Amino acid sequence: MKIYTKTGDRGETGLFGGARVSKASLRVEAYGEVDELNSAIGWARLQVSDSELDALLNQIQNDLFEVGAELGSTSERKEKSGMPIIEERQVETLEHAIDEYEKGPPPLESFVLPGGSEAAARFHLARCTCRRAERSIVALSTQESVRGEVLRYVNRLSDLLFTLARHANHAEGVPDIPWKGRGS
Repeated sequence: MKIYTKTGDRGETGLFGGARVSKASLRVEAYGEVDELNSAIGWARLQVSDSELDALLNQIQNDLFEVGAELGSTSERKEKSGMPIIEERQVETLEHAIDEYEKGPPPLESFVLPGGSEAAARFHLARCTCRRAERSIVALSTQESVRGEVLRYVNRLSDLLFTLARHANHAEGVPDIPWKGRGS
């Protein structure tokens, strides 16, 4: 299979199902942001030594391929293909992970600045990328149908990534950096 097809040379791309759309469309932006999020999580994984957390992040990266495939498919393709889609159980898996990884760090007493350890900084960057992907998906949902499970999954994922940043700092004995406003 060749990497280049030349079919996008005029600023269009193909969706799963054959439809051609502008590369500037909200749909392409949304699944592109999800792809960038997946890469950011892969980058954060390089700092993970815990096999259980690594397995969770691996599953999340696979889930994000499902999100991207769904966002990059025509409605006809989704109905006919039987492609895997994000389900409520996957949202619940993220919620359970948040509950587990929230147990170690001390309770939040203020907003925290991104940073601390390198692993935490990488998770914070992934969280910000996730929020941008979420905004793109929400924008798409104002014009086209997007299932609620997709929106909930990405929203919960950003919460998990924040929790993992705090967990990473705690595991490395590095305190979170509290936000201090000018008046503090």
